[in-house]
Amino acid sequence: MPKRMIRRTLFLAVWIAALLIPAALPRAIAQQTQTPQESSQTLKVQVNLVNVYATVRDKHHAIVPDLKKEDFHVFEDGVEQKVDSVALETELPLTFAILVDTSGSVERLLGAEQSTASRFLERVMRKTDLAMLISFDLSADELQGFTSSVAELERGINRARINTGGSARVTPDTFPTNRNIGTVLYDAVYLACREKLAGEAGRKAIIILTDAEDNGSKVSLEESIEAAQRSDTVIHILLQSESSFGGFGGSGGGVARKMTNETGGRLVAVRSEKDLQKAFDQISEELRGQYRLSYYPANPARDGKFRRIRVESTRPDTKITARQGYYAPRH
Repeated sequence: MPKRMIRRTLFLAVWIAALLIPAALPRAIAQQTQTPQESSQTLKVQVNLVNVYATVRDKHHAIVPDLKKEDFHVFEDGVEQKVDSVALETELPLTFAILVDTSGSVERLLGAEQSTASRFLERVMRKTDLAMLISFDLSADELQGFTSSVAELERGINRARINTGGSARVTPDTFPTNRNIGTVLYDAVYLACREKLAGEAGRKAIIILTDAEDNGSKVSLEESIEAAQRSDTVIHILLQSESSFGGFGGSGGGVARKMTNETGGRLVAVRSEKDLQKAFDQISEELRGQYRLSYYPANPARDGKFRRIRVESTRPDTKITARQGYYAPRH
């Protein structure tokens, strides 16, 4: 091919490229710049998804199992949210901690607690569930770490011993809350949430057997509740007092009510050993009869602030139990 023809052909190719590249370049640049943004938006949406676990009971206190998405209204800081999905979570894996009060004020209850808690575990535990045990008096002691083995959990329960005073027990699995006096209920809840449950995914709960009388905790009631809210943990309390078992009365009802109300849990008063079994049955039903309501909050701010939640149902004569709020994630 003559050199002139080659030069003409090359010139033509360059000229065509000069026309095409400017048109294609903005699109390519746009695609490159949009991809990270789109990925960021996708990640943000996934992180911002809020799950609220709610129990719905009718006027006879029975679980209502047939509600649909259109039967619920969710409000965040007074603003109604668009509910993305609703599901009755009967099979979703559960991670929970049982906290057993072993202070002198509930000494007569320990035997009943141990036997009833063992029956509860045999009934509620499934292969995909995880549970752990903590006792608390002058300190909070881990009796058994997370396991799906009912046998290991029962052995842990049987290791619980009453500490009537003097000094905190020194064991390999003691949380660092040792005191010379008192019952560290708030510390036990705080540490269970911060050190154990915060790192777990899915449904999480704490079941506490106690008279709810705290004396000597390093953290306050409000701090223990905040720890539960930040770890998305529901607190259920089986409230006992020795007056129920032939001893003296207590005044922990207000504390127990605040803990359960703020986290969406259930408070059950126990007046006898028979009541203790019924209470565990109610908690078992509660754990396996919850709805999961998911929504993307209308407020996208990732400011770490507390957001108030209210859940309502269009079904008449129903009562909903759900957590009262959550802490938004931070950047």
